[in-house]
Amino acid sequence: MKFLILSYTPTAGWDEATADSPSEEALAAFAAYQRFEAELRATGEFVTSEGLGHPAVSTTVRRSEGGVIFTDGPFAELKEVLASFAVIDVSGLDRAKDIVARMVEVLGEPMEIRPIMGDDFA
Repeated sequence: MKFLILSYTPTAGWDEATADSPSEEALAAFAAYQRFEAELRATGEFVTSEGLGHPAVSTTVRRSEGGVIFTDGPFAELKEVLASFAVIDVSGLDRAKDIVARMVEVLGEPMEIRPIMGDDFA
């Protein structure tokens, strides 16, 4: 079963991690995530992972009475931003929870697990 893992970070932490000279803490967190990703690749449970652009350069699309409108920036003011996502293909929710619990323990940032609707979606 596939799960989408959404990783959130405080805006200040996101800015720091993507700066020209990230802090040692940010570099250590990234290295820890790379170790988790390598582990999941080795077990065949890794599908994909990507970091996301800064919310300030995002575009929100919504329907209004006048039609579809596009606005610059995120939908709402956020203290935490969606910083990255990963897709894993594991035996079920319990395995996804095990994986994400380890990531959160090391990285300290909240993550969200969402099932991906596919052939094996229950």
